Amino acid sequence: MKRLKVILMVAASALLLVACGSSNNKSAGTTSNKNTQLTGQAGGKNYQGVIKDGHYQTSKSRGVDIQQNDNQFNLKGFQNGLLGISKQNFSTNKYVFQEGQYISTDTTEKWLDRKSKQNPEGLNPSQQKGKVTPMYLQQIDEQDFLVPDGNKTTMKGMTIGLGINSVYYYTKQKYGSQYQQKIPDDVVEKQGKEMANTILKRLRQNKELKNIPIVIALYKQAPNDSLTGGNFFASSVNNSGTTSVNSWKPINEKSYVFPIADGSKGPNTNDLSAFNQFKSQIQNFFPNLSGITAQAQYKGKQLQGMHINITTQFYSQTEIISFTQYLQNAAQKYLPANVPIDITVKSTDGIQSFLNRNSGGKTFSSHVFNSY
Repeated sequence: MKRLKVILMVAASALLLVACGSSNNKSAGTTSNKNTQLTGQAGGKNYQGVIKDGHYQTSKSRGVDIQQNDNQFNLKGFQNGLLGISKQNFSTNKYVFQEGQYISTDTTEKWLDRKSKQNPEGLNPSQQKGKVTPMYLQQIDEQDFLVPDGNKTTMKGMTIGLGINSVYYYTKQKYGSQYQQKIPDDVVEKQGKEMANTILKRLRQNKELKNIPIVIALYKQAPNDSLTGGNFFASSVNNSGTTSVNSWKPINEKSYVFPIADGSKGPNTNDLSAFNQFKSQIQNFFPNLSGITAQAQYKGKQLQGMHINITTQFYSQTEIISFTQYLQNAAQKYLPANVPIDITVKSTDGIQSFLNRNSGGKTFSSHVFNSY
C-alpha cells in the first residue's frame, strides 16, 4: 500500500513480555484451555502471555506505520507507555495479555492511509489539490486482556494506542527534497480525539467487543531529530457498550535529554544536578569517553525513570571491567534514588556493559560483555 510499510518488532515485543514466538491467525474471544497455555509470570509486575496451539500470538497491528517515522525512541516510548496505561486499568494479577488479534494488518493499513474513494476507511484526510495536507495518524497498537476461568480464557478488555504526528514530513516530487510542517498541539489533540471516536465505533461492530471496556490512549510523536520519544497526553476508559468517547483524562508526561542543550533546568533541578555530578565524576576518572547522555521520563515534576548512554573509546577488557565497577559505585552515590535507571556502555564495536536498578532497588546490577 502506498506510503505504508511493515516493520518486524520482535525485539521491542520482548521488552514487554517474557516470551514470544510465531504468529497464529485464529480469532480471539472465549477459548478452551485445551490448546491454550500461559507463559508464566516473572514477578507480579508483568502480565502472563497467551500461547495458543503451541504458538505465541504476535500482534496483527503492531509494526504497521506510515513511512515517515525515523525516530526509534517514538516506538519504544509508545509501546512501553501504552503497557503502563494498560496496567493502570487491567491488573496483572487478574488479567493475562494477548497481542492484538482483532485489528488485522490489512485493516491497520487501510486505517492509516488517506481517506479516498478506493479507501473509504482511511483515517488520515484525503489529499487536497494544491495544498499540504498532513498525515496525522502515524501508528496504531492494540493490546488484548483475557481472564482465565476454569477451562477457558475470555476476552475482557482492550487497550488501543494512537500515535499522532507532531511534524508532517513530505516531498513535493518523487525523490525530491524533504520538507516539514509542524502540527500545532491543539490540532494533534483534535485529530487524535476524532479518530479515537471513529475507531471505538468500528470496534463495537464486532460482537466480541461490544460489551468489554476499551481504553484508548493518545500519543504525540516526537520529531525525527529528537533525542527522546514522544509522550502520551490523554486517555479514556470506555465501558461496556459505549460507542463514543464521553470523557478524556489528561496525562502529564514528558521526556528530557540530560544535559539540557538550551540551558534550561528541566522540571526538577535536583535530578539534573545529580546527573551532572555523576557525569563529571566519571569524566574526571576516565578520560576516554566520547559522550554521556540520559533520557529522563517525568510525570509532572516527578522523575519516573532514566536511561543513560555512555560511549567509550575502551578496547581492553580490563578497562571495561574496571569502568563498569566504578560506574556501579558512582551511580549508587550520585544518581536519584528509588526510580528505575539503566546504563548502557558502548563503543563503535557495540555494547560493552549494562547496568540497571529497578524501582525501589538499593543497588545496581551489572553485566560485562565479552569482547570476543
